[in-house]
Amino acid sequence: MVMSAIEFMTELGVSPQLNIPSEIAARLPKSGMARIIVIPDCDTGDSDWQAGAYQQFLRDDSPEDSIYASCHRIGVGFEYQCK
Repeated sequence: MVMSAIEFMTELGVSPQLNIPSEIAARLPKSGMARIIVIPDCDTGDSDWQAGAYQQFLRDDSPEDSIYASCHRIGVGFEYQCK
């Protein structure tokens, strides 16, 4: 049995029904069983932390970390040589 996923976003509401967009419904088989997995888009409340972490990641290295800029890999393994 070959399974293929069709992903789409839909608005959840008070009604216990999921709305399937017409362009998605046209791609579905006309009969048979389907497995439905609902993953709610929950706000984890850490968007500020994620934005700050990303900004920190983009910053230049501190002077203490500048030693790594002078290193280069030797060969194929995990051996490095620093100036």
